[in-house]
Amino acid sequence: MAGWSADRNGRIRMRKMKISYMLAAVIAAGALAAPLHAQDTTAKKAGGINKVAHDVSATAKKAGRDTKAEVHRDASKAHAALTKAGNDTKTTTGNATGIHKVGGTVGKAAKSVSKTSKKAGRAAKSSVKKVSSSAHDSLTKAGKRAKAQVKKP
Repeated sequence: MAGWSADRNGRIRMRKMKISYMLAAVIAAGALAAPLHAQDTTAKKAGGINKVAHDVSATAKKAGRDTKAEVHRDASKAHAALTKAGNDTKTTTGNATGIHKVGGTVGKAAKSVSKTSKKAGRAAKSSVKKVSSSAHDSLTKAGKRAKAQVKKP
């Protein structure tokens, strides 16, 4: 290298850089073009038992969705009909009595009835849960004792 000039070294370096840049550009273009190749559009389905299971699952899923949609439509229609009937009844009663708002002593009585029924419901639920909890507790203890007896040498 002692006989080469700085200009000559600079040109050699530039050629190496140009080759490196061109090689990098070709690799980058190939990487970008790779996903664009023609893809197989025929979907592969599972074969044998898996295919049968897949088809059964898909059919059941579709049937479930259809059933759920139908139930939802029916429930919506029933709710609308009951709401209309309730509103019509309130309007008719209000027109007959001249009272269109429920309040005062009537409202207090309705609140009392509602509160009493809720309290009774809570008490019933609590007693059921207590019985269930104690039964579970006794069965768990019996199971643990039996397990301990089996494990003893």
